[in-house]
Amino acid sequence: MKAWAVVAAGQPLQEIELPTPEPTGKQVLLEVTHAGVCHSDIHVWEGEWDLGSRGKMKLSDRGVKLPLAMGHETVGRVVKWGPEAEGQGLAVGQTRIVFPWVGCGTCAKCRAEEDNMCLQGKALGIFQNGGYATHILVPEPRHLVDPGDLDPALAATYACSGITVFSAINKIMPMPPEVPIVLVGAGGLGLQAIAVLKAMGHKRIVSVDLSAEKLEAAREAGASDTFQPGGDDTVQRLVALCGGPVEAIIDLVNGSQTARMCFDALTKGGTLIQVGLFGGELTVPLPVMAMRALTVRGSYVGNPKELRELVKIAQGGGLPGIPVTREPLRNADSALQRLREGKVTGRIVLTAEAA
Repeated sequence: MKAWAVVAAGQPLQEIELPTPEPTGKQVLLEVTHAGVCHSDIHVWEGEWDLGSRGKMKLSDRGVKLPLAMGHETVGRVVKWGPEAEGQGLAVGQTRIVFPWVGCGTCAKCRAEEDNMCLQGKALGIFQNGGYATHILVPEPRHLVDPGDLDPALAATYACSGITVFSAINKIMPMPPEVPIVLVGAGGLGLQAIAVLKAMGHKRIVSVDLSAEKLEAAREAGASDTFQPGGDDTVQRLVALCGGPVEAIIDLVNGSQTARMCFDALTKGGTLIQVGLFGGELTVPLPVMAMRALTVRGSYVGNPKELRELVKIAQGGGLPGIPVTREPLRNADSALQRLREGKVTGRIVLTAEAA
C-alpha cells in the first residue's frame, strides 16, 4: 500500500510504501476513497501540543511512532476481513465511513461503545495508520457506518468534525431555540456546528472568528449573528451582541485567548464546552467559579453511537452540507499546509485517483 506519511515532525509528508495489512480476528481492510484533512492533523504533524506553563505534550511520549499516515475522516470500500468478522453483514465493495476513535476494544468503555473514552486510545490516523493511504485497517465491523446515498466526501467529515460538534452540542442541550449559542471558530468544525444546530431547530447561532471571509461563510451556512473579536472591549461587545451574558459557548479553537474570552462572557450558571486543541491554558478565579456556578467542560470527539445517529440525521435530509474541496491523495502535504495557513473554507477531502 501507499501512504502519505509523517516521517519526521514538522517535515513534509512523504509518499512511502508499506506492507498492505492482512486482517485477522474481527479486523476489516478497506481501500480508502476519501480522507478529510482536519486541523488536529496539524498538531499530529507538529508532534506536540502546547500545554501553556506546563510545557509541551509530545506525541512520542504517548507512544506515537513514525512513519505515520494521518487521517481520521475516512470513507473507503471493504476489501476483506478476518474470520471473526464473518456473518456481520460485510460484503466486498461496500462503501463505509470509518469510526477512527478506537480504543483497546475490551474495557468497559469500549464494550459500552464509548471507545473515545478508553484510557488506552489507539485512534486511527494518530496511533495507527489512518486515511492518508490507499488502505486502512479497522479493528471491527461496528466501527463502520453505511453512508447510504450521502456524498462520500461530505460523509467522511462526519467521522471527526461531525461527531465532534454533535457530541459537544449534546452536552449543552436542550436549550430554547432563541437563546444564543456562541460558536468560537468558523472553520470546518464551526460550519459543521452551525449545520448540526440548524438540524436541531436552533435559531440563535453566534459565530465568532478573526477572519471576515470565514464569518461570511458562517452567515451563508446559517449563523444568525457573526462576531469579529479584537480589542480590550471584546467581551463587552460579545455580551452586548448576545443581549446579555451567555448561557452556552462552544470553543472550537480553545487557545488561551479564546478560552478567557469565553469564560468572561458566561452568565451565571453558564457552560463553556472546550473542543479545540489550539493550546495554552486557562487560569480561572476560583471564587467566581463557585459564586456564578459555572461549568467548564472538555469534549473529546464522539463515539460510534453518535456517528450512527448523526449519519441518520444526514440521510434524512436534515443536515446541511459544509463546503468541501476535493484534492487527490497525493496532494496531502500541500492540503495540510493550506489548512495550517488558514486558507481553507470548510474542509479539504483527499480522494483516491479513481474515486
